[in-house]
Amino acid sequence: MIPWVHLDTAAVPGGTTQLRLKQRGDEFSIMLGTNELMNSRLSGSEQALADLAAERIGARKKPRILIGGLGMGFTLRAALASFKNDAEIVVAELVPEVVAWARGPLAEVFKGSLDDPRVRIVIDDVGRLIASSKAAYDAILLDVDNGPEGLSREENDELYELKGLHEAKAALKPGGILSVWSSGPSPLFTRRLGRAGFKAEEIPVRASTKKRGAKHMIWIATKAE
Repeated sequence: MIPWVHLDTAAVPGGTTQLRLKQRGDEFSIMLGTNELMNSRLSGSEQALADLAAERIGARKKPRILIGGLGMGFTLRAALASFKNDAEIVVAELVPEVVAWARGPLAEVFKGSLDDPRVRIVIDDVGRLIASSKAAYDAILLDVDNGPEGLSREENDELYELKGLHEAKAALKPGGILSVWSSGPSPLFTRRLGRAGFKAEEIPVRASTKKRGAKHMIWIATKAE
């Protein structure tokens, strides 16, 4: 078996552990401690995060999309494919090295998506962008940490608490969509979305595009018109 090769390490601002980028042949992995956050061969649920939101947005003109977390770019690439050519897609990534990896060793995985004129990359905390925005976005796609049960930094939990959900709702336009990725289910989070005033759907999605293996969870939460 081909061994894993460690390519780079990045500190997570406000966290106590580090991200590690690893490669094995044409496969890439981003690790946080002993936990694998993402793998280049498992992109199904990250793609669904954008696809499901785009289905709900429908034919809105010039939709404005905020993606929290760049990762390996699977959600971004799906958003570029699913939303119309007049869309504006803002990607907030907290760790500068992740953007550097996208333009370096992971360039083949990203397939030029960062150079699409619809895309703007912002090195910032997505929670800060959400909190400072009012009725600014048609959809907010959150693929941050490990979902509501975070791993990398305590500040990420604030996105999924009631205050953070109220801020996300305020940042959305009427009828806007909050799409949230998680490694697993969380009945508590589903109830919290309802308490925040969202109409929430909990959708299990296969991690692999081959429609088999482990399942992740996507929440589609709609703000009232």
